[in-house]
Amino acid sequence: MHAITIPEPGGPEALVWAEVPDPVPGEGEVLVDVVAGAVNRADVLQRQGFYNPPPGSSPYPGLECSGRIAALGPGVTGWAVGDEVCALLVGGGYAEKVAVPAGQLLPVPEGVDLVTAAALPEVVCTVWSNVFMTAHLRPGETLLVHGGSSGIGTAAIQLAKVLGARVAVTAGSTAKLDACRELGADILINYRTQDFVEELREATDGAGADVILDIMGAKYLDRNVDALANNGRLVIIGLQGGTRTELNLSTLLRKRCAVIGTTLRGRPLDEKAAIVAAVKEHVWPLYADGRVRPVVDRTVPMRDASEAHEIVEASEHVGKVLLTLS
Repeated sequence: MHAITIPEPGGPEALVWAEVPDPVPGEGEVLVDVVAGAVNRADVLQRQGFYNPPPGSSPYPGLECSGRIAALGPGVTGWAVGDEVCALLVGGGYAEKVAVPAGQLLPVPEGVDLVTAAALPEVVCTVWSNVFMTAHLRPGETLLVHGGSSGIGTAAIQLAKVLGARVAVTAGSTAKLDACRELGADILINYRTQDFVEELREATDGAGADVILDIMGAKYLDRNVDALANNGRLVIIGLQGGTRTELNLSTLLRKRCAVIGTTLRGRPLDEKAAIVAAVKEHVWPLYADGRVRPVVDRTVPMRDASEAHEIVEASEHVGKVLLTLS
């Protein structure tokens, strides 16, 4: 088969379409013929040499894909060769084939085509596990999403709105904020020209956000805590703004807030399977009846993954950039 390899860390040109050995499904795994994959920020970090895959996992980038089951490994039940699926991966999605633990497979939601389904697993599992399973966002509460026009942001807006929350977003342009508004965002903040703490405070009559989903890390930590409501929950899922900073703990204590850091890729198999099962139960029906929809900016041939990385790094997209195989 062919896959996107990274012989040496570097820029987008470091991604090389090459012939590699076929994966073999082990105990409890299935082999998927990939139809499409998706680009995530984690893939960019891996290409740059900053986010290596866990030991024993595929060395190729790609944290989600869609395709058809080609073979079942020992001990797999409930799936059949030919089933159309999408999958949460620890790596290997930039390839023609990938071996996946059966607990990380999802059927393609009704009404979603097979290529578009590649946009869902990583984004939806990230949002559902962090915003709802960990931070316990409730109807009537306010959610602040940094990077509202990203793949994660576009899913978080829709899911929070459907489940009765008020949604605030930050984004870097009027066009991106307009896209967030169309998806249901209530409070629109241009982080280039506005202070999100002040804007959120004004929009919530001084209360702040009950839950914040943050991709920035150190750069935003102190201001995120300022933006939280009493008993608020800050969930940090990315470090685009660095890893080290200082925090005034008196604000955290006074507001009785929680700061939570999580990742999805390195979780044990049973935890990932539990998240995938919860997504299938609670979220997939929302896609099937059209209350939530995938947001895909564009598709790029997988062999041209370097072009897709340039798009994502330049933040030229709204929603997901997909990689397709003919």
